[in-house]
Order: sequence, then structure tokens, then C-alpha cells
Amino acid sequence: MRARHDAVEETRRAITEATMNLHERVGPRETTVSAIAAAAHVTRLTVYRHFPDDEALVLACSAHWRALHPRPDLAHWKHIKDPVLRLQTALAETYRWAAAAAPMMRMIHRDVDSMPPFVSSYLAADERARVAALAVGFGARGRASRRLQAALAHALHINTWNSLCTDGDLTDSEAVDVMVGGVLAAIGPPQSRRG
Repeated sequence: MRARHDAVEETRRAITEATMNLHERVGPRETTVSAIAAAAHVTRLTVYRHFPDDEALVLACSAHWRALHPRPDLAHWKHIKDPVLRLQTALAETYRWAAAAAPMMRMIHRDVDSMPPFVSSYLAADERARVAALAVGFGARGRASRRLQAALAHALHINTWNSLCTDGDLTDSEAVDVMVGGVLAAIGPPQSRRG
């Protein structure tokens, strides 16, 4: 019984890893069950036996990938009282994470419309939570608050890191400085933060 259980788990892991690797290399839209089966050295029927639909397969793949590439913990950020220091810390951690996460995240964002709906819902909820945690303490209201939220979302996005660090050849530290400056410019001086 134990050997059978281990074999089932090994097959499931092989399928999950094959899916994860294909998603990163060609993207979810181009990943087929036949390609997954070939990469995992199993039949298409075996893939379907373990994962009867796309949602089950993407859930397993996402959980496995997140375990290998844990995103910075926003709960830690909430304990930093100074909003600028919190932002600097969050961006430094996010950009370190982005160096390894970018290949997969670029493909996920590119193909999100072809994935189960929970993926876009998860990404949107995660972004809102991170932006909300970083917006605390800036004293921005009205239009300044909307500019702050837009600037924070932009600063946290994987494509921003890619543009600054991969395309622009900045270091992570330089990219953090640029985006902190951009966020502060978005809300303006303290006396203008109400409008």
C-alpha cells in the first residue's frame, strides 16, 4: 500500500512539475495535455486520471510553484511603521523575488485570459492586499490616494521590475530608488495630498 501511494504521489508530482516547466517555457495557452504527458513520461489518460480538469491541474501547479518561489510576506511589511521604509523594504524584497519569478510570472500575466478564472482573481486580490498594506501612513486622500494606489501597483508589478532591471540594466537597489521616488512624486508634497 505504501509503495503504491508513493508511486501515485511521484506520478502526480511529475505531472505537476512538467506542467509548471511548460507554463514557464511556452506559457499556459500553449501547454497541451499531450505535451504534459510527454514531459512527465506518462499517458494523456494518466494526466486526466490525476487531474480531471484544467482547474485541478493549475491549482496543483500554482501551489507547487509558490512553494518553490514564495512571494515576500506582506504581513512582515505591516509591522514597519514608517511608510517610506515599508515601501523600500517591500520593493527590495519583491525585486529579489522577481529575479527568479519573472519567467513564470510574465507567462502567467500574458496568458491569464486562457487560465481558470481563479488565477486572475487571485492575482488581483493579492495586488490589492499588497497595495493596501503599503498605502498606510502616506496621508493621501482623494486624487492623491488614487495616484498613490496606481503608483504602488505599478511599482510592485513584475513587468516594472523587468523593464527597469532586465531591459534598463538597473540593479535592484537602483530600481527601488527609482520607484520610491515615483511613488512619492505621485502623491506630491504633504500639503497637496488632499486633492
